[in-house]
Amino acid sequence: METKEIIFTKEHLAETDSTNTYLQQLDADRHLPEGYIVYTDAQRAGRGQRGNSWESQPGKNLTFSLLLRPEHIPANQQFLLSQAVSLAVTDVLNRYASGFSIKWPNDIYWEDKKIAGILIENVLSGSTFSRSIVGIGLNINQERFISDAPNPVSLFQITGHTYDIEAVLDQFAEAFRRRYLQTFTDSAQALREEYFTTLYRNDGLYPYCSEGETFYASIAGVEPDGHLILATESGQERRFAFKEVSFLL
Repeated sequence: METKEIIFTKEHLAETDSTNTYLQQLDADRHLPEGYIVYTDAQRAGRGQRGNSWESQPGKNLTFSLLLRPEHIPANQQFLLSQAVSLAVTDVLNRYASGFSIKWPNDIYWEDKKIAGILIENVLSGSTFSRSIVGIGLNINQERFISDAPNPVSLFQITGHTYDIEAVLDQFAEAFRRRYLQTFTDSAQALREEYFTTLYRNDGLYPYCSEGETFYASIAGVEPDGHLILATESGQERRFAFKEVSFLL
């Protein structure tokens, strides 16, 4: 498969409602090149998975969106992009501390606390992608959190140090460049395997909830389309799409 080198272009906004929404509108107007990044000091209506909002103190954290055109990834394997993004975020965080993992499908955790959220919005054309917008909120310098989110944490809280936010963005761009190249090559399977080894609670039995039922299971695998395979205490394998099962923390 022919690879392509991604070239990043950054646009900084003092504030916006949502970097994903802003980037969608900008691309509709101008048809932006792949690799266009919009980042902001203050996001008034940042969106998370499951319709949640994302708490971010202005000027303290990294909130940005990245435009991609991954036509080389079949629609039924679109989760590969999520795996590449998630691993790129952990690649950056591992430079500063240890204990990071990916909570399926793509939340980034430090121990049992959430340090980053990822929202990927795809536009499909037949069996291929025509566009993906990757929104990332990464807690960097925030000292305390006041929302009702159950378990946030920042890099500052983990290490006691403050960081240059734009420098962290540049580090992510380089980490993602390497991970994205893996999606073009025979390294895609290696990427999937590394995603599994980086998964939160990927070893041992833990509690889950699905449709009001609580049960204990271990993670048996993640399918190419992103479905989570859990093995219950009795050995039964159960398959879940996103939002069909919850981790009990």
